[in-house]
This record gives sequence, C-alpha cells and structure tokens, in this order.
Amino acid sequence: MSRALMIQGTGSGAGKSLLVAALCRILNQKGIDVAPFKSQNMALNSFITAEGGEIGRAQALQAEAARLEPTVHMNPILLKAQGESGCQVIIHGRVHSSMKAQEYYAFKDSAWEAARTSFDVLSKRHEIIVIEGAGSPAEINLMDADIVNMSVAKYAKAPVLLVGDIDKGGVFASLYGTVKLLGRDRRRIRGFIINKFRGDMEILKPGLDMIRQKTATPVVGVIPWFDRAGLPEEDGLALSRHVGAQFTAPAKAIRVVVVRLKYISNFTDFDALMHEPDVELIFSDNRADIENCDMVIIPGTKNTVKDLLYLREMGLDRSIKKAASKGIVVVGMCGGYQMLGRKIYDPHGIESIFAETDGLGLLDIETGFEDVKTTCQTEAVPIGTQFRNLLSVQLQDGGQKLRGYEIHMGTSSGDIGLFRIRRLPDNGEEMLDGSMKGNCWGTYLHGIFDNDPFRRAVINGLRATKNLPGLESGLDYAMMRDAAIDGIASMVKDNIDMEFIDRLLKL
Repeated sequence: MSRALMIQGTGSGAGKSLLVAALCRILNQKGIDVAPFKSQNMALNSFITAEGGEIGRAQALQAEAARLEPTVHMNPILLKAQGESGCQVIIHGRVHSSMKAQEYYAFKDSAWEAARTSFDVLSKRHEIIVIEGAGSPAEINLMDADIVNMSVAKYAKAPVLLVGDIDKGGVFASLYGTVKLLGRDRRRIRGFIINKFRGDMEILKPGLDMIRQKTATPVVGVIPWFDRAGLPEEDGLALSRHVGAQFTAPAKAIRVVVVRLKYISNFTDFDALMHEPDVELIFSDNRADIENCDMVIIPGTKNTVKDLLYLREMGLDRSIKKAASKGIVVVGMCGGYQMLGRKIYDPHGIESIFAETDGLGLLDIETGFEDVKTTCQTEAVPIGTQFRNLLSVQLQDGGQKLRGYEIHMGTSSGDIGLFRIRRLPDNGEEMLDGSMKGNCWGTYLHGIFDNDPFRRAVINGLRATKNLPGLESGLDYAMMRDAAIDGIASMVKDNIDMEFIDRLLKL
C-alpha cells in the first residue's frame, strides 16, 4: 500500500487543487511515483479519460502535474449541478443517475464504497497519493455524511495539511475555528498553509507564532498570491473577472466573446485562445460585446434548453443573430452547437419539461435527447471546402489530426459534415461531426482550440476578414501548460517547509 498526504481547506477556493498539483510535480521531480486523488468533486468543468470516463478537470491537471494519464480512479465521484433538479451523479466516470441532496445523502454508503475502491486501486499502483479534500472538513451539519474529507484521511491513514486563504480575510480565525470544530479529528491536522499572501511578512509573523500556541499546530508554509496564467480554472465563479462591459480599447487585433451562460461548462475550451498574442477574449452577457466583435462562441452547458431560454430572456438570442447577419463568425461548442440548430427535441424530459424547443436556426440541424451520454476522446480531421476557406488555410482531407473529446447528451442530425472523426479507443468506425452555414459553425468536440495549428488557422481566418496578414504565433499550448506547472511547483517548493513534508511522507 502507498503512503498518502491530504490537503484540506478552510473553505472552497482556498487553493487546494493547485497545491495538490504543485506537490505532485515536486514529488515527480524527485523520481517518486505519485498520483492525485479526490474522492468526490462537484464541478461542471470535466475531462474525459482515455477509457472514456468523466472526471473533474482539476484531477486531470493534477495527473498532468504527476506526468500520468488521468484515470477515473483519481476522481471516482463527480457531481454536476443541474439547478433545481439536483445533480447528475457520475460514478467511476459513468452517469449513475440524477439526485437531489436528500437522495444523494441516502446514497452515500454506495458512493463511499466507490471512493474506497478507487483509492485502493491507486494505492496498489503508486508510491504516494496526494489527496484533495473538498470545501471545509468542519461543516458540522455534514460530518456524518462525509466521504471526501476526514473520512478519506482516516481510511488512507493520511496526515492532513490545512490551507487557509488569507486573501479573503480572517485566515487565523478560519484556521482556528476549523481545528476547534473538528473535535477528535483535529489531531490529524499536522500543519497549516497560508495561501494567497500579498502583504508584509514581518507583520504576519506574530500571527504565525500565536496560531501555533493556540492550536499546537505549526504553519509550514506561506504561499504568495500568484496569477495562475496558463492553467485551467475549475470553478465557473472564476469567470466573473473576465466579464465586464463592452470593449473599451482595441488593444489587440482579434476580439472573441464567449457568451456567459447560467449553466456554462467546460469553459476551459478557450484558455488557449486567451494566450494568443493577437486575441482579446472575454466571457460576457453584454449585448454590445456580442454585436461588436470578430467571433462569438456559444460554449458548452449542463442544460442546453434552460440556457437557450435564458438567452431569449436576456435578448441575447437577437444579439447573436444580429452578429451573424453582420458577418461576425458565430461558433457553437457542444450545447452551444445544439442551440444553433433549428429544433431541440426532449420527449423523455431528459433536460427540461419541454418536449420541443425552437433553436436559434443558424444551422440546418436538429437535436434529440436520449438517456445516453457520449463520453470519449476523439480524433478529427476538418473537411469541406467552405470550412477550410473560413480557416484561411488548406487543411487537406487526411491531413493533420486534431485531438479533442466529447461529453454530451443528445444526437444531432441534418447538414452534418464539418469534421470526420474517430472515437477512441479506436474502433475503426469513422463518423461525421459538426455543421456549417455561412459564417456560423458548430461541433460537439471539446478541446479543439488546444490544437496549435487549428487554433492559429481559426485566428488567421478572422484576420483575413479584416484584411490583416496571417501570423504564426509560435504558441505551443501544451508546453506552456507544462512550464506553468513547473513554475507553480517551484514557487510552492520555495515557500513551504519541504523537509516537514518529507517527514510526513517518511521520505
């Protein structure tokens, strides 16, 4: 059995995910076979593993930090919020059912069994498991149903480091309060980490001594605040800083607006675009932004029909159509692709109470929902002269393959044929995906903008519509992400007592 270390937080957003990623990279650099684990995650940003299982995006990043292929055992339980209908419960990468809170609490014994099974699998395969908790371990009304914090620490026999976010204020109160509320479990907390520090260390030092005196627990690291540029966000709340009023300065040649939906998912599809030197990208529900840019993207969503109705309620459907009529490129990704079609049929009430909903009508497709979820990694080749012309490059049939992944309920039919795809693991069957009409196109493929040549082709196609010459940005997105992980690992290593960590892990 492997050894384990657990990172818990005083609350959501304390920085647990990135700290686990940093520790995975630090240990990997020491030549240790390390793997991440989070028994239960609640997130709309998900990733599809090679075996076609769905896990939280954060665990995929942590696996990348450990230089491992992500597996469903790194996040055996994924909860995807569906609004008032509760959550879609995903066990070992596959949809189990949709449950409201009370139903899920009644299901907790089965969920806990799935979590233990996955931890045991990882424990047999790797030397060290770095475990991430969720929220706070001191939610006293939830302790009897815990399958993600102290219950995991006990099962894994893992010492715990508790992380507090000083940027939110009250960090010492939150550390002290967490310890006091934990009762006997407080002895599992072996050290504190203060995260997102921006101030004067000399002013902070007396507090470090006082919290040790009051809790008999040392602060083993103070991590400075840093920009996570180059690494994906997990929480949609992070989009708030990308949402604002209309553009104020034409600082960059190409302006891209991602429509901010209520149930937006997999918004990390567009991270690579954000790092292109000639692209300004924002997430916005401002009509002026949508009507005055170079490309509008309707992203993925956990509930296509509800977000389509939201667009109508806000008048954003009219703005998207106006943008298309002005020649602005309109793109739909997954749920956004479904919205661009003529009709959405849901006779079994999979997503909503509406058996039939009119789409935006910008693509000649229709979508029907069935109680089957497609989750797979995919290889794709762009096809069709019109699409290649829009990209302003010649992407020949049978040329460079793009890598992406699919996560969707529903199947679309009609004028399909933007990509020729093969779902992985390779079953030898080729299919068609995506649709295009005029300056509008859509696809079920997530992650296609992570492909450097394709992303640059899209941008250069937009540049051509403005009579600007094409560029070679030179951005290697995968290399940039790896360098960003190295950078965060180095910063954590410089600001945490790694000898203390080594002793906890008996290295």
